[in-house]
Amino acid sequence: MPKGVLLTSNETDQKWGLTANFAVMLDTYPGDEYPPSYPKSKYQFSPDMGRVLTEYQLTFIAKGRGVFACEACGRDRQMELTEGCVFILFPGEWHSYRPDPETGWTEYSIGFNGSYMDSLVANHFLSKDRPILKVKGSENMRQMFTAAVEAAFSQHRGYQQLIAGTLYHILGTAYYHECNKDYSSPDIVEKMNMAKNIIEGEFATITPPELSERLNMGYSNFRRLFKEYTGFSPAKYIIEMRILKAKELLSFTTQTVKEVSFSIGMENYDYFSVMFHARTGYTPSDYRAYTRGQFHI
Repeated sequence: MPKGVLLTSNETDQKWGLTANFAVMLDTYPGDEYPPSYPKSKYQFSPDMGRVLTEYQLTFIAKGRGVFACEACGRDRQMELTEGCVFILFPGEWHSYRPDPETGWTEYSIGFNGSYMDSLVANHFLSKDRPILKVKGSENMRQMFTAAVEAAFSQHRGYQQLIAGTLYHILGTAYYHECNKDYSSPDIVEKMNMAKNIIEGEFATITPPELSERLNMGYSNFRRLFKEYTGFSPAKYIIEMRILKAKELLSFTTQTVKEVSFSIGMENYDYFSVMFHARTGYTPSDYRAYTRGQFHI
């Protein structure tokens, strides 16, 4: 028998950024009707006809396999769902899914709304044309979904915030695995992490061409891979490390601002001050005073 519950949220809950509307855990065995006749609600649908929701839904396939289709990917395109998959349903987006009748499946689903999710979609972290996220370590994901569903059924005070926090973790975990799915080569991962370690230890002197040479990689290829892996070009990553170190020195040492500038490998003090202000909103002197509680900005 499936376990499903509809959820309410008050004005305070909605200020949290995510509110859950529905939660279900469902075991579908080989040959079973899908979806079952219980529970009847707006979540009941015909896989042949599909449906449209007014909210987001996250579904995790803990066991078994099946197929999924959506408007953005083409109604006639049947995409495979396997154990460990998380898929996202978007409001206003036609979709359909069902388990393979030969295997059935175990699914956990949570319906929700909120500005946090809207922001993730608006900023292209999640997209209708990439609705399926494959996650390694499915037991950890099962535990998170189980915790969210159990909170939904208990409905103790603050349960909406607990579910929201769990959804943040689920989304972050799924996004992390999606980002790393193309870095299955241990050699590439090792070299990118080695490059980061070199920069963190030698940020005051190292240059991007020297980095690629030490890693025995062509510079163009190294720069492309490094930016894909970290989100920064090698040159910008070096600058970011210099700024981080400058913050540390300004806050916890007695070095003068000029000495800090030289310590991080920037001999042009004026350029350092301009760059520091551009990235932090403070001059180096103001940042030192602020972090030492000497005045408020």
